[in-house]
Amino acid sequence: MELKKIHGIGIGISIVIISLALLFRQSKAFLLLLGIGILIGVFPFIFSLITETRISTEKEEMFLEFTRNLVESVKTGTPISKSIINVKGKAYGVLGANINKLGSQIALGIPLGDALKTFAQDVNNKSISRALVLIGQAEKAGGDIGGILESVAEAVSMSDKLKKERKAAISTLVVQGYIIFLVFIIIILVMQFKILPMVSGISVIGQGFGSTGAGGSSISQQELSSAFLYLLLAQGLFSGLTIGKLSEGNIKAGAKHSFALMFLAFMISAGANLFLGA
Repeated sequence: MELKKIHGIGIGISIVIISLALLFRQSKAFLLLLGIGILIGVFPFIFSLITETRISTEKEEMFLEFTRNLVESVKTGTPISKSIINVKGKAYGVLGANINKLGSQIALGIPLGDALKTFAQDVNNKSISRALVLIGQAEKAGGDIGGILESVAEAVSMSDKLKKERKAAISTLVVQGYIIFLVFIIIILVMQFKILPMVSGISVIGQGFGSTGAGGSSISQQELSSAFLYLLLAQGLFSGLTIGKLSEGNIKAGAKHSFALMFLAFMISAGANLFLGA
């Protein structure tokens, strides 16, 4: 991922907030400020990742439209090079500039194979690159380029359709994953603020009446809060990655779910510790 200005700004603000949090190290607001600082630093990278995923999906959709237009043109008897030049002026969204460049290169006399390689490098999408290799090889072989283009368009269309069907089918499980995580947070908070203090009170009474109570160091509220917070963050991280893998078939796509769950867990846990902690 290329570092951009927004990433630098996020890191700068994060450093300022974390430095401010260190001044309140003994305060109950320490964890809240520290977490907010870290989240602000991470957010620009997550936002860039989400944007890249959205653009990649849009590229595949626009390439499908481009391929269909090529099929229609080639089937009328127009050579593929001339067809690319003819359709380059149409609206192709995020691929518009790349397709215009492709058409301009062919118009200048650059061989189709070389122009397609440059196009694949500029687009930087695995699905599109595979399709472009097939088109380039078909043009070299001199076969039924129209039929091959149609097959490529059908393959890209089927891949896009399968992705959408899987995402729709798994959407209920994604919602269930978020609900289960919220229930897990509630259970942890009940244990932290209700059950464990009661058990601790029973233990103290037992030691008071016992004649041979063994001395031991007690766990502070701050240590307990930190331990539960780390547990929630770890659970949010791996739950989000799992949700991304199930819904979109890509662990990388789960980063946004991980960030959302970790943000939710941190804000609820830190807020509860701030207002309910001793």
